[in-house]
Amino acid sequence: MTDYKTISAYDSQVDNYLKMIDIQSPDATLVNFIARLNANDYVLDLGCGPAHSSATMREHGMRVDPTDASTEMVDLANATFDIGARQALFTQIDSQDIYDAIWANFSLLHAKAEDFAGILQKLNRAIKPAGIFHLCMKIGSGSKRDKLGRYYSYYSKAQLCNYLTNAGFMVDNIELGEATGLAGEAEPWIAIISIADPAQAV
Repeated sequence: MTDYKTISAYDSQVDNYLKMIDIQSPDATLVNFIARLNANDYVLDLGCGPAHSSATMREHGMRVDPTDASTEMVDLANATFDIGARQALFTQIDSQDIYDAIWANFSLLHAKAEDFAGILQKLNRAIKPAGIFHLCMKIGSGSKRDKLGRYYSYYSKAQLCNYLTNAGFMVDNIELGEATGLAGEAEPWIAIISIADPAQAV
């Protein structure tokens, strides 16, 4: 189920989102992710926003496929970086074995809880065996909307590891932190690097 209220919130917050990114420190999790990749690897940037991460990966020799549900974000990404960003929902990722890696950074937290397992299974089909999957989420429980109207689903570390394992990924590395987002609230986050292993999917 697509949450169009969340998409609309991003469409209306493009300028503020861009300002927030401009003042943030370089993303250490992106640096670590890139270090695991090879030049010419094909990377899905799922929920790319203005595509700053895709642009950085491209600078390091990767081929990128930036996607976002917000047409305003896609337009901004292409106007800024001429990077081939395209509009797509999480559930519309239907490729098979084409990506060497997937970068899902604070994007899948907007997926409805009932859709989350199915989306992870789609991503496991889309990524090549032994591909690298970066998943960054906010830690917590339940779901809510923030003051901007965006929908969030929250999970514990154990829940996320279980979801990943069941979808056919092997958890390889976990980082924890805290950050203040677009709504101005400081919340804890978790970044998980996992390796695609379709044989273990249940």
